[in-house]
Amino acid sequence: MTTTTSPAPAGPTPAFSKAPGTDNRRGRLLAVVLAAQFMALLDVFIVNVAAPTIRAELHASGAGLQLVIAGYTITYAVLLITGARLGDRLGHRRVYLAGLTVFTVASLACGLAQGTGELIAFRLLQGAGSAVLIPQVLSLIQRNFAGEARVRALGAYSAVLATGAAAGQVLGGVLVSADLFGTGWRPVFLVNVPVGVVLLLLAVRVLPRDDDAERAAGRARGLDLPGLVLLAGAVSLFTVPLVLGEQEDWPLWSWLSLAAAALLFALFCAYETRLARRGGAPLIAPRVLRTPGMGLAVVRVTAVMAVNAGFLFALTLHVQGGLGHSAVRAGLTFAPTAAVFGIVGLTWRRWPQAVQRALIPGGFALTAVSTAAVGLLLRDGGDGGLWLYAAFVGVGAGLSLGFGPTLTRALATVRAEDAADASGLLATVTQLGQLTGVACFGALFLNRLESQGGSGAYSSGDALLVCCYALSAVAALGAVSGLVRMRR
Repeated sequence: MTTTTSPAPAGPTPAFSKAPGTDNRRGRLLAVVLAAQFMALLDVFIVNVAAPTIRAELHASGAGLQLVIAGYTITYAVLLITGARLGDRLGHRRVYLAGLTVFTVASLACGLAQGTGELIAFRLLQGAGSAVLIPQVLSLIQRNFAGEARVRALGAYSAVLATGAAAGQVLGGVLVSADLFGTGWRPVFLVNVPVGVVLLLLAVRVLPRDDDAERAAGRARGLDLPGLVLLAGAVSLFTVPLVLGEQEDWPLWSWLSLAAAALLFALFCAYETRLARRGGAPLIAPRVLRTPGMGLAVVRVTAVMAVNAGFLFALTLHVQGGLGHSAVRAGLTFAPTAAVFGIVGLTWRRWPQAVQRALIPGGFALTAVSTAAVGLLLRDGGDGGLWLYAAFVGVGAGLSLGFGPTLTRALATVRAEDAADASGLLATVTQLGQLTGVACFGALFLNRLESQGGSGAYSSGDALLVCCYALSAVAALGAVSGLVRMRR
């Protein structure tokens, strides 16, 4: 950063005019798109709690249960960039409605599934619907909000990301425990149906019509099918071993898959560069990556999401496995972190100008200290006392300061025609960061627990401590990256 304040967000002129009631219409738009985002994020976590019940009722094998849980995440991560480009070509409103429809119908099908194979197939479809839906959220915010309104909208977006995991754990536990009308695990999916229908009805009314000129420009760019194939292949080969590798004890195929993913990604970068030089329309415009601060933002967002997901996953394993608490109690354990993340994300812009430059590195530093503190407080198998909640608050505030200002400043100078590319890129980075965090820190926790030769509270606390030290180290690297950037 070269100034003491963040730049005023640039971008397209909002679709809403300055007529009376504009703020109300924007507020309704934001509420609708973020509600859909929240619902889609919820489904990443809510099924984890229902897994034992699903396995018992459907007689699912271990591999089948893994695919029920992971299938959604795999197609979600693989198709995010494609979803962003479809919004650019066909119109963000139209694609948002299509994605929400697919997600809602797939949720109904999941809830009515009679076998493991059916449930896996519908989970894959559900993830595809999310991948089409989610990139439109950032694109619609970019195109319909400007200045301070966009900063506030992005703060709300950050808050939704923060609360999705905890809410998924709590809601999943409540729904499964309630066993509504003897339906067991099915309400975990069926709850999306009435919400999705209501959101569809509201979205038709509040989302602005797609601009014909923008759609024409998107179609003129082309779809870049070779780029889509290369990137989808790279993300697939990267995602599948991260999702399934730990359960399979990291077999040879998982490492070969990761190596192949790196090769395909290198081929994708080379192809996109040559295509841009020939005057073609690459899947991600190189100028997006050259946008001031975008490269650093990708690193920071990856770090924040990896630490956030790794922290929640390892803590869940400790609270439920080591301490024997219920899923509902485990979800409530994360409430302070999620709540503070949201509050800080909505208010950081109004903090004194004197501290604005230090927000991102300071946030990472606070995260580093707080995650280490959580590990130390829980290392002996105890409950950590009141200091634990102070540490949770520190984690939430630190992660929010690392994520919110980074996202806002990265999108501040993105050109209007590049909104879809930037949205798809950052949404994909967010998802891959979460997957990496769960895979790496989850494996570290479980390996340490196994080396202790037990699963009791003390052994679990020791495993959590080692994991928290690793999380702290990653956060410290994020702090250093911010300090280096400040000195330029």
